[in-house]
Amino acid sequence: MNNTDFWTNIGVRLPIIQAPMVGVSTPTLAAEVSNAGALGSIGLGASTLDQARALIRRTRELTDQPFNVNMFCHSPARFNQAQNDAWLAYSAKWFAEFDAAPPQEIREIYTSFLSDRAMLEVLLAERPAVVSFHFGTPESAWVAELREAGIVTLGCATTLKEAQMLQKTGVDAIVAQGYEAGGHRGVFDDAPDQDHELGLFPLTRMLTTHIGLPVIAAGGIMDGAGIKAALALGAIGVQMGTAFILCPESSATPEHRAALVCARAHETRVTSYVSGRPARGLANRLYLESSEQKIPVPAEYPLAYDVAKALHAAAVLKGCHDFAAQWAGQGAPLARALPAAELIKTLVEEMRSASTSTLIL
Repeated sequence: MNNTDFWTNIGVRLPIIQAPMVGVSTPTLAAEVSNAGALGSIGLGASTLDQARALIRRTRELTDQPFNVNMFCHSPARFNQAQNDAWLAYSAKWFAEFDAAPPQEIREIYTSFLSDRAMLEVLLAERPAVVSFHFGTPESAWVAELREAGIVTLGCATTLKEAQMLQKTGVDAIVAQGYEAGGHRGVFDDAPDQDHELGLFPLTRMLTTHIGLPVIAAGGIMDGAGIKAALALGAIGVQMGTAFILCPESSATPEHRAALVCARAHETRVTSYVSGRPARGLANRLYLESSEQKIPVPAEYPLAYDVAKALHAAAVLKGCHDFAAQWAGQGAPLARALPAAELIKTLVEEMRSASTSTLIL
């Protein structure tokens, strides 16, 4: 599939993908985006088989347009008992602030798509237009099965090496995730703690120069001017997440929404101490304390996330939101509280009016 027929093949008019944000994306948000001519998305990485099936079907009830579903392709967590015990023991002081205790044991709350053949069968039966992968890639045979079912596949890469691995697997296009992006970094499992931290501009140019697949730019893009800049770099389109958090159709909490429209929005950081994998969000207690003092290495993903979610739940019962995972990219201060369809329309208008400077030599 080449650059010119990628969007035509999917049946999408506009080169914009609403990112599949677990905990924020909803069938309503995805449907509104797709109905407006872009590609809406839902995240299934945290879903059971029944939940995934229900989310796909609910989205299809709301739109007859294509949409994307996203899968987590992390390696199953390794249960390092000493590491887990150390993390639980250290986190006890935070739980104590809210008259609570940490979980007695840590659960693997998310099943990786890599080991979930039953989830693949759900996708093959439901046939969403697009399936995308985060944290890695399934085996090439699974990608081939999706293609044979008429499903287009996308893989997220943060380096040229990861993009080459995705290309070898057989995906149809690459999402180039710059370091500016909010949420979990798509760093592959071979080195989740060795993030190259490439910004969107150099990463996009690397991939468009060296990878013979369509490239979709993601990270810090918040308006039409940003979309136009990404297209000028050689990308065929963009993926935007933080830009859609304030849409009324998202399931972002009131606290998350409030944080995006105050001074905190200017301070996003990347840390592994929330979930066990590097992720960018608005700085909360876990971000701040992990950077200011020596604390144990957190449990692996998604084990650490089980602890963080329990801690946040305990804090909320006491009216505290200091431990909430409020994912957001570096463009957070530019987020706008617009209905999804209106935001898409605005982005298109901004693309058309964005000036192109002429350099006179």
